[in-house]
Amino acid sequence: MATIAELLASSLNVLKQVQQNGDFTIVKSGDISPTHIKRLVNNNFLRQIIKGWYVITDPRAMPGDSTAWYASFWSFIARYAKERYGNDWCLSAEQSLAIYTGSTIVPNQVLIRTPKGNNYVVELIPPTSIFNLGAELPSKIDTNNPYKLNLYTIHEAIIVATPTMYRNDALTMRTALAMVRDGSEILKILVDTGQTVRAGRVIGAFRNIGRADIADEIAGTMKRIGYVFQEEDPFTEVVKVGLSPSPYATRLRLMWKNMREDVIANFTRSKSSFSSNEFLERMEAQYKLDAYHSLSIEGYRVTDELINKVRSGAWKPDGDDADSKNALAARGYWQAFQAVKKSVSDILGGGNSANIAERDLSVWHSEMFMPCVAAGIIKPSDIVGYRSHQVYIRNSMHTPLNSDALRDAMTTLFELLKEEPEASVRAVLGHFVFTYIHPYMDGNGRVGRFLMNTMLASGGYDWVIIPVERRDEYMVALEKASVAGDIVPFVKFLSSI
Repeated sequence: MATIAELLASSLNVLKQVQQNGDFTIVKSGDISPTHIKRLVNNNFLRQIIKGWYVITDPRAMPGDSTAWYASFWSFIARYAKERYGNDWCLSAEQSLAIYTGSTIVPNQVLIRTPKGNNYVVELIPPTSIFNLGAELPSKIDTNNPYKLNLYTIHEAIIVATPTMYRNDALTMRTALAMVRDGSEILKILVDTGQTVRAGRVIGAFRNIGRADIADEIAGTMKRIGYVFQEEDPFTEVVKVGLSPSPYATRLRLMWKNMREDVIANFTRSKSSFSSNEFLERMEAQYKLDAYHSLSIEGYRVTDELINKVRSGAWKPDGDDADSKNALAARGYWQAFQAVKKSVSDILGGGNSANIAERDLSVWHSEMFMPCVAAGIIKPSDIVGYRSHQVYIRNSMHTPLNSDALRDAMTTLFELLKEEPEASVRAVLGHFVFTYIHPYMDGNGRVGRFLMNTMLASGGYDWVIIPVERRDEYMVALEKASVAGDIVPFVKFLSSI
């Protein structure tokens, strides 16, 4: 008779085969026998989404961990909708626009339009759900997106977007409008369907963001054909955006603009009176405490003995600690800290903080992982440039940008830092936007805190150490900014330390 371990191994082998033959993350009851499914669920290799559908999970994760689900969310939606409705479905115009414009947030509820829908809610893993709306499909369906979802075309979605969408998610609407090169595709739909109310709204929206060329083109053509319409501005304020083919750059710029006044209003840290030398001496004196908390936030177990051993140079990558991830992390942090200290010295000496951050940020990151290279754990090429694969933040409904977006996004971040006159804004939003982008496979949190502190130093503020005891509060505040666009909790958190 097979042992329990042997039975589980056989189920895992079946699961491996399913992953190789199809979806890597989602399993349907018909893919695997009920016996295997029950065994894998009981051992936390599968988690039920709805009856008959499962997401592959990591059995080492804490109970209630939603990382695997959020990472697999759109894969499930695409497969569920296709198997239920064939090709006769698409997401709502609003959610189509969110995906086109680089939104990385898992929505609480997905609205699926389909003639076969019966207007009911399907509860998924909390807090997510699907609403199957019985409705006609758009004139065209676009599947050219990273998730292979059925979407409205961006042009028809802009036309269909309701006034509520403009009020509640102006960032997405402005980003979508900025992606439109000319009015021809929008005009084709408007003149064929005669949607004069929507035409007036679209014209006003383009004019609002500074695209009078498109607004005039649509208005002039509609008038020549004989349509009568009333132009209206659906936004509550005028924000010039212009043409921007990169939705990621536009989204980040609008996020920065929306958040900076809240940072200024709520940032209450006092400036220090230290001289440049005193600041650097104090920074060095704080290294031990900074290393302990920053590494502990990331899950490393760091002791005073290990930190002192690293700082003294007694630790060697080929010594007794060579296989210890904690020792490698501690040594890398020390090397990165020395590089950051040089950057801060240059800033205090009169250098432009944003230029220095752009120059040195990759150095901080590479120094952090040099010990892993020396130990042969990772290749030198692994610490060069930005990541080439998708990463996920544990339990976050925000998914960091895809790898193709990183160059545009990081270029935009450095531009924003250079344009921003307030050091407090550079520090708070520099940290937030950097971790929102998550440009590296690992080390983003540590580098983000280094970036925050160099920007604080540029404004005369003391070095900030985020205590590991307040890690949950820290992560919740960042999540609120990423998902809800509310930076105030993060600003107040940093001001309270």
